[in-house]
Amino acid sequence: MCLSVPAKIVELQGRLATVDVMGNRREADVSLVDEPQLGDYVLVHAGFAIQKMTAEDAAESLKLWEEIARVELGE
Repeated sequence: MCLSVPAKIVELQGRLATVDVMGNRREADVSLVDEPQLGDYVLVHAGFAIQKMTAEDAAESLKLWEEIARVELGE
């Protein structure tokens, strides 16, 4: 199964971006995304931003990820 997670672009340098995923920062290649900008939300899979998403869609998806994490941690 392949999963992608929503992330916010917080730094941008050419085709590489630093993205924030639920408080964790990591690098992602944004070359597949049309005109990435600071503050954009993107779906990240295997180190690549694969598409932009709205802030609302990102918030909804992050809420589901947080719920999954709580269940996995037994909270």
